[in-house]
Amino acid sequence: MARLASRGLFLQANYAPMYRMVVHELGGPGSLRREELDGIPAGRGHVVIDVKAAGCNFFDTLITQGKYQVRPELPFSPGAEVAGTVREIGEDVEGFSVGDRVSALLEYGGFASTVTVPTARVFPMPERMSFEEAAALGLVYQTSYVGLVRRANLQQGETLLVHAAAGGVGLSAVQIGVALGARVIGTAGTPAKLDLVKKNGADAVINYRDEDWVARVQELTEGRGADVIYDPVGGDTFNLSTKCVAFEGRILVIGFASGQIPSAKMNRVLVKNFSLVGLHWGLYFDKNPGVLRDAQDAISRLYADGKISPVVSATYPLEEAQAALEALGSRKTTGKVVLIP
Repeated sequence: MARLASRGLFLQANYAPMYRMVVHELGGPGSLRREELDGIPAGRGHVVIDVKAAGCNFFDTLITQGKYQVRPELPFSPGAEVAGTVREIGEDVEGFSVGDRVSALLEYGGFASTVTVPTARVFPMPERMSFEEAAALGLVYQTSYVGLVRRANLQQGETLLVHAAAGGVGLSAVQIGVALGARVIGTAGTPAKLDLVKKNGADAVINYRDEDWVARVQELTEGRGADVIYDPVGGDTFNLSTKCVAFEGRILVIGFASGQIPSAKMNRVLVKNFSLVGLHWGLYFDKNPGVLRDAQDAISRLYADGKISPVVSATYPLEEAQAALEALGSRKTTGKVVLIP
């Protein structure tokens, strides 16, 4: 790379090579391969972002297997959340300039050194936030905020039960629940994970491997049950949650990390007067994007006020995306895993 000397300093004369991690066949994370990019033009209404950090999520593994609801045509890159600086702006772009620090939320394509994104999916970063934090914050905090505030209508003083509370999406729900004034109970599977959940503000924690967590929730709520149950797991976790949800409570269906999609016993829904509430967060980009813009503004305020703080447990080079997703899928990680181009 050419460099120009000037009074003991040097300037880079061009950008680093651009590349992405690509799936050419649906074989899971092991099918990811590096692919060089010649250039990415900024289309109308788009900005080009030099990626400094990209977040990993459980569904990134599913999309490489063809098991996610979003099924891109081959070849494609996984990755739904990035943070970086604006390299170029296209026609009809307002509100962004070259050099701006931004985060972006994509359907897929974020496992790359450079991406082009429509401005509706791009958000300014708070001043003190690092790129790693921004990549860890985007999707999971959006999911938790929209889910808890808009869909489940969580109120101050209510009890919130968060399953898989030590993961990226779980910790975001714990932190936002605390910020909203709820009493938060978190479940996790190891003492270390329980300690992390407690440090992030949970009032009580339950080891779902060693305890009868349904009975423990009933005990902690004096038999009332949890007003809102945040479930990114599905399977048996969902079925058991219907036994400890409060009268007029809400079970918020976030995802199915267990790999099992449950079927609700509707007589139990009727008898206990509780609601099943789904969240397909990405649909808001098509149906009501203002919801996501408002949510991002609220999340940025919570961050600025010190009420939330993304937990990044591990970073990997972008070229080691396979290892990052395998670590995430094996439940060896806590918080968020982030890739660095």
